[in-house]
Amino acid sequence: MFYKTKLNFILLLLTVFLFSCGLKSPEVQTGSVEHAQKLIDSKRAEQTKNAEKLKKEALKRNLQMQSKEARKSIKRNAKRQKKKMKRLNIKKY
Repeated sequence: MFYKTKLNFILLLLTVFLFSCGLKSPEVQTGSVEHAQKLIDSKRAEQTKNAEKLKKEALKRNLQMQSKEARKSIKRNAKRQKKKMKRLNIKKY
């Protein structure tokens, strides 16, 4: 009987220990709002950079499939549009 009591007591402690480990919340680092804003801005800048890169590659692929005259026309239109946006003082984001 003495061994059964010890065994039951050990099992009880083990189950309590295992369940208490699972209930712990993860450590959250306290940080400032400025730090969080910097992280968000850096992620947004990285996403914008990747989007611009993909857009440029897609345009290049598309231009390679066009005829020479169509390529010239597309480039002239893009240049004209850029000048128009500059005159209107509209910034591209």
